[in-house]
Amino acid sequence: VCAVDLGYVGFRVEGCSVVMPFKKPPGRDLEPEQMEFNQRLAKVRVKVEHRIRSLKIFRILKGVYRGRRRRFELRLRLIAALVNRMIGG
Repeated sequence: VCAVDLGYVGFRVEGCSVVMPFKKPPGRDLEPEQMEFNQRLAKVRVKVEHRIRSLKIFRILKGVYRGRRRRFELRLRLIAALVNRMIGG
């Protein structure tokens, strides 16, 4: 499942179902069920955004990676493990 925002209208990934919030129709409000769905989706997305921010603090995803290309995945996994450890306690 790929949770995206309204900036990705028309976004498709093979083998992945895209979930996006409901857009407010012109001149009307969203239905209560749609508002609740949008709020639930936002709660999930904000957790993901915070994890990405944590990775950017280590500068692995910020700017251009200048290390050896073959070591990028290893370093990313190590930093992700550190971030998960910090968040998990």
